[in-house]
Amino acid sequence: MRLKFRTVISGVGGGLLGIVAGFWAATQYLAPEPPPPPAGASVEIQQAIQAAGPVNVAALKLMRPQTDSQWTLLQQGVATKIPIPFEEAALQLDVAVERDLVAGVPVHWLTAKKERNSPGKVLFVYIHGGAYVFMGGDDGAREAAIITATSGIDTISIDYRMPPEHPHPAAVDDVQRVYAELLKRYPAKAIVMGGTSAGGGLTLAAVHRLKAAGLPLPAALYLGTPWADLTKSGDTLYTLEGIDRQLGTYDGILGAAAILYAGDTPLTDPLLSPVYGEFSDFPPSYLVSGTRDLFLSDTARVAQKMRAAGVEVQLNVFEGLSHAEYAQVDDSPEHRQVYQGLTMFMTKHLATNKQ
Repeated sequence: MRLKFRTVISGVGGGLLGIVAGFWAATQYLAPEPPPPPAGASVEIQQAIQAAGPVNVAALKLMRPQTDSQWTLLQQGVATKIPIPFEEAALQLDVAVERDLVAGVPVHWLTAKKERNSPGKVLFVYIHGGAYVFMGGDDGAREAAIITATSGIDTISIDYRMPPEHPHPAAVDDVQRVYAELLKRYPAKAIVMGGTSAGGGLTLAAVHRLKAAGLPLPAALYLGTPWADLTKSGDTLYTLEGIDRQLGTYDGILGAAAILYAGDTPLTDPLLSPVYGEFSDFPPSYLVSGTRDLFLSDTARVAQKMRAAGVEVQLNVFEGLSHAEYAQVDDSPEHRQVYQGLTMFMTKHLATNKQ
C-alpha cells in the first residue's frame, strides 16, 4: 500500500536535526562525506540517503537543551515541523480516530474503515517514540495509524506523560494503568503491544513491570529499533555515528533526553534500559532495525537476550536503513515489508492463541 505522506516517528530524527540547528546556529562545522548508498537498499532508500547529504556530528553535539524551558521550546518546534496534520494523515489511510481517556490517560482509538481482521476482537496497544520526550498528542499516533491501516486491527495509542514535567516512572506507570484497564475488556492473548524507538524501549520496560505485577502478558510484541539501553554502551552508537542520518549521534539531544527522562533513577535500571532486565517468559517478538541505525546494537542485544531466554524472535535488519527510516520513507519496499511482515507476525500469534 502506497501512503501519500511522510511520518516522523523517532522524534530526534530527520526534520528535528534541522530544527535544532536553527536554535543553536552551529553550522560552521563541516561534516565529512557519508559512505555511498548501498546497492542492496531499495532505490527509494538510496535516493533518501543521497538527498540527506552529510550529517554534521560536531554541530549536533552542541545541541543539548540545558533548561526545562529550552526543552519545552524544542518540543514545540518539533510539533510544528510535522509534514502533514494527523487528521489528514488518518484520512489518507482510511482510518477512523477517536480521542478518549482510559484509566485517566489520554489515548487515541484507531479503527480501519475497511473491516478486515475481526475488528473489536483483538487489539494493538501502541506506544509512541520520540526519545521519551517528543511526539506527544496527535503526533504520537501516526505510526499507529499505519499499523491499523495495514493490519486492519483496532489500535489504541497511549499518550503517556513525558519530561520535563513528568520524568520516569510516569510513562511506564501510564502504560501499566491503561493495559490493566484494557484487560477488563480484552483477554491478554488478544492483545499485541509495541512501538518504534523509545516506544519499543518503553514496551520492553512495561513488560518487565507487568511481569513483576503478575499481570498476564500480551500475545506478541512489536519492537521497532527499540531504545533499550539509555547508556552509551552499544557498539553501533560509536561505529555508526555520523552514518545514521536520522539520529546522527548519541552525544547531543539523545543523551540529554536520556538524562532528562531518567530523573533520579540510574540509567541501567531495567525500567529505563530494559536490556538489563530478565527476559524469561516474554511474548514472541518482532524486531526491526537497519545497517545504518545507531540502535542496531540495542536491537541485536535484545534479540540475543530473548533467544537465550527461550523467547521466539523474528529479527529483521534492512540494508541501508537509518533509525526508524522504514516508517519515514513510506514509498519504499522496506516500509511495506516491515508493516506487512508485522501483520503476518501478529496474525500468526493471535490465531495461535485462539486455539
